[in-house]
Amino acid sequence: MNNKVTVIGGGLAGCEASYQLARNKINVDLYEMRPTKQTPAHCTEMFGELVCSNSLKSNYLENASGILKEEMRKLGSLIIESADKNSVAAGKALAVDRIKFSNHLTKTLEQNPYITIKRKEFDKLPEPINNPIIIASGPLTSDSLSKEISKITCSDYLYFYDAISPIIEAESINFNDVFLASRYDKGQDELGDYINCPVEKEDYYRLIDDLVRADSIEVKEFDDVKYFESCLPVEVIAKRGRESLRFGPMKSKGLTDPKTSKRPYSVVQLRKENSSGSMYNMVGFQTRLKYSEQKRVFSSISGLENAEFLRYGSMHRNTFINSPRLLKSTLQLKDNPRVFFAGQIVGVEGYVESAAMGLVAGINAANLVVGREIKTPCKQTSIGSLLKYITDQSLKEFQPMNINFGLYPDVEIKCTKSEKRGYIADRALAKITEFVD
Repeated sequence: MNNKVTVIGGGLAGCEASYQLARNKINVDLYEMRPTKQTPAHCTEMFGELVCSNSLKSNYLENASGILKEEMRKLGSLIIESADKNSVAAGKALAVDRIKFSNHLTKTLEQNPYITIKRKEFDKLPEPINNPIIIASGPLTSDSLSKEISKITCSDYLYFYDAISPIIEAESINFNDVFLASRYDKGQDELGDYINCPVEKEDYYRLIDDLVRADSIEVKEFDDVKYFESCLPVEVIAKRGRESLRFGPMKSKGLTDPKTSKRPYSVVQLRKENSSGSMYNMVGFQTRLKYSEQKRVFSSISGLENAEFLRYGSMHRNTFINSPRLLKSTLQLKDNPRVFFAGQIVGVEGYVESAAMGLVAGINAANLVVGREIKTPCKQTSIGSLLKYITDQSLKEFQPMNINFGLYPDVEIKCTKSEKRGYIADRALAKITEFVD
């Protein structure tokens, strides 16, 4: 085994793994098939292109996602560094200018002397596998590589469907009918980081009816469509009950319309897509409605009557392996420890979670190359709790998971919910500091 690791995939996990290997002075061959071969969801050839939301979720330690980010900062994460440097105002969330974010990742990797970038499809695993390989090909893995993975794991993929939200041109929004605010006034901008489109009672139920009746794009690959619960199409949520959206993506809790000094019946929130504020994302409005129906239904929302859609919502298939059966907690294949998996393909859901798995795979592959002991963070950390979940063989049905407080071990003391979360955060960061040391 020589001082070289192959990384397959230039998404968040592949970028993070490559960077961690290079930090350890390990040579990397990084394969990315774009632009030679595009995917149904990507638009550019840049590394770490964000195809869904531009938000990496909460940046605060009162949220599990915030704890995970802070752990990754302590471990020297490239993804979090790029997000911090290219953030846009989004209240308590860490959202990014997606173009600047991807540019930063691309330039960092292209300029690294330990990383050789190969712009072509990796479609054949070597036999035998002598040097470590990190498979971080993501949820849109090509058919040929999918067959190779099925062969090496002796299994088929699992899958679910992921939907993305529309993006609107800022100049086309009617600012006379909307108001700026962050929930509970917690934001970077004193006026508020979100554009809020108030939807009163009669208009709300009319919108629900429109969503339920609108035509959707058929999914022909499978009859049994599996959605990830935290990324449901808005029309699917609407069909679950007429109040579902009002207590979900359209909740108005913590918001006051300055024109009326009252809380609206419901709201549609728009979040900045870039630092200049020329584009806005419809928060929680991921959809698989036909484009013409999106234009018709969403233009009925107050302030969006003349909205110009720069990107309509769409849906694509995500795939993942049966990690509890196949992987060690180190992300090594049980039957071949020189093969690592990382990113969404291991069964985590979310940008930061995927990058965290790339970070672990990169560090562990580096340790394997130089002959160091391979260790992983303990289960009291966010990273360790995710690794424990995706390799838990007692799970009856394995489904992708975001980081959440339910994954951490329980606390040893009696306390309030707020105190408990604070304790979990302090404990996690103390444990990750020990791991770094």
